[in-house]
Amino acid sequence: MIRWFLRGVTGRRLTTRYPRASEPPPSGFRARALLPSEPVTGEAATRAAAACLPRALSVDRDGALAFDETRCIGCGLCADALTMDPGYESARLGDSRVPLSPAFRRSLHIRHVDTGSDGAAEQEIAALMNPYYDMQRLGLFFTASPRHADVLLVTGPVTRPMEGPLRRAYEAMPEPRVVVAAGTDACSGSIWTEPEVLGGVDRVLPVDVYVPGDPPTPIALLHGLLLASGRAQEASSAGTKSAA
Repeated sequence: MIRWFLRGVTGRRLTTRYPRASEPPPSGFRARALLPSEPVTGEAATRAAAACLPRALSVDRDGALAFDETRCIGCGLCADALTMDPGYESARLGDSRVPLSPAFRRSLHIRHVDTGSDGAAEQEIAALMNPYYDMQRLGLFFTASPRHADVLLVTGPVTRPMEGPLRRAYEAMPEPRVVVAAGTDACSGSIWTEPEVLGGVDRVLPVDVYVPGDPPTPIALLHGLLLASGRAQEASSAGTKSAA
């Protein structure tokens, strides 16, 4: 015990400095796929689209490769056609782009709802509470009741049994309220299809912030929550072309 105590008081600080300093990813980490600046066409586009299991890639009417980032699972099968951004920050605002309350800049209370996740995103969310990420240092707190929540953090595709509970949680939240879809499944439904799965969260509720990734990293989740609080900028879409 004494040795552990001395190691703790003499060792360096282990908590990440994000967002004050960038978080460097490990070598070779596939954080985020992006279309290259030059259009991908012809056989290369057809081959990449055919290899994409969640249908994130398609060929548009002009014969160029189109990319829906919300469906990407980061498998890397298309790495010869796309470029890989090593940065962790991937969250983007939804179409609503609602004005966020100034109060959110001081603290944000979050209600998490799992609508059918495989558990991967939940492990990353749990990591936000450990000493390294320490989300509370940023004024981010989980709450057990949607009546006390500013943000509804949703993971997993929306399954039919969870549609009603998801709507009730949203309706119980006070205004203003923000919905964050965390993970590829929540952003788009990914590979999951009907009849038991409705799709992404935006099939049921208006989504204000999307955090793609399968699963999203803790830093990506922090970026999404800070974006929801108006304390971060959304990920750049430079070089991407949305799928029609």
